[in-house]
Amino acid sequence: MTTDSKGPVQAEIETRLTEALAPTSLVVSNDSAQHRGHAGDDGSGESHFSVTVESAAFAGKSRVDRQRMVNRALGDLMQERVHAMQIKASAPGE
Repeated sequence: MTTDSKGPVQAEIETRLTEALAPTSLVVSNDSAQHRGHAGDDGSGESHFSVTVESAAFAGKSRVDRQRMVNRALGDLMQERVHAMQIKASAPGE
C-alpha cells in the first residue's frame, strides 16, 4: 500500500531526480506504512520508498551504475532522511 499524499521527503526525491536525470517517466512511492515498527522506521511516515525512473541518462549504464546515479542525485537524503529505497531504473525503450 502506498500513500497518495506527498510529504516533504517524497517531494524532494521527485525534485532532485527530475533535476539530475531529466526522466521521461518517474514514479516515487512512499512505502513507509508497510514498514511501521520495523528497523529504520523513524515515525515520520517517510522512511521507505520505491522509485521507478526512466531516463536517457541511463543508456549504456549497468544496473549498479544506474542505482549509483540515483543515489548521487539524492545525496544527503539517503544518509539523513531515507532508510530504504527500492530502485528500478531503465533507459527509454528497455
